Amino acid sequence: MKGFDPKFTDFPDYIIGITKEIWEDRGISTLHQYYAPDIVVRSPASVVVGNEGVIAATMATLAEFPDRTLFGEDVIWSGTPEEGMLSSHRLYSTATHSNPGVYGAATGKKLGYRILADCHAIDNQINDEWLIRDQGAIVRQMGVDPKDFARDLIAREGGPDNCVRPYTPANDVEGPYKGTGNDNEWGQRYADILTRIMNADFTVIPQEYDRAANLCYPGGVETLSFDGADQFWMGLRASFPDAEFKIHHSIGRDDPMMPPRAALRWTLHGKHSGWGSFGVPTGTDVFILGASHAEFGALVGGQPKLRREWSLFDETAVWKQILLQTGDL
Repeated sequence: MKGFDPKFTDFPDYIIGITKEIWEDRGISTLHQYYAPDIVVRSPASVVVGNEGVIAATMATLAEFPDRTLFGEDVIWSGTPEEGMLSSHRLYSTATHSNPGVYGAATGKKLGYRILADCHAIDNQINDEWLIRDQGAIVRQMGVDPKDFARDLIAREGGPDNCVRPYTPANDVEGPYKGTGNDNEWGQRYADILTRIMNADFTVIPQEYDRAANLCYPGGVETLSFDGADQFWMGLRASFPDAEFKIHHSIGRDDPMMPPRAALRWTLHGKHSGWGSFGVPTGTDVFILGASHAEFGALVGGQPKLRREWSLFDETAVWKQILLQTGDL
């Protein structure tokens, strides 16, 4: 861990450790130390440049959800301390919606939802980030439909001319990280699975997924087996049948005491031209930032299958793009 604080055992320890230090231990000021001054943070909802914006957003979230916890489930990573490392960090967060804020008037609801965050770090600092929270799960637990939340958010942010623009190629900012991951076989295998799915080859699911696979999808959906995977991926692809699917980053890892696993960051960009998870086709142009983790294993000797999968994108950001173009406000 050359260049990193020696208190951290390894890169996963660094990622999990600073997350707790910042959020749960209230060390928000340590963002000046751990985040580069000109960091680029892309989430489906927006693109933020600069550490000051990150600090402001962190305080606003903690004001709204003062008891928020972030449990690091896994860190799938690539690179070296000398050249920089990319972590794909999967978290489960709990929080109580105790005060008014971005999500509207306080509901008192207790929430649980997943997050996937890709962070590039070098010399003890993160300088590039892609962050996806399961906003669909958050708002549903508050009793609000994601489409209705997006419509309300547009109004509260000042209307269609003034609201915060979701992340698209039009407002992307190039950061310092130019890597695409590693060439480990498990990352390549998972990339091939999702590429086949997005090419409408859904036979890959019973071929490559374990029949008892546990699956976690946007909206807090927890399902299993071939039907669960088919329903999620079919619903997404059917809504955007001609959109371009692109894998931007692929990591595979074999670590002691852990199953073989993979992390992918991907996008889907094109017209909302089909019937699927997003209802009546609108013909609007939609950009989806997605991330996925998978674990593999051989329950039956010599036949490794995908046994656990976590995929996330932000449903509310998709609806915001659709509503801003249709004017259905």
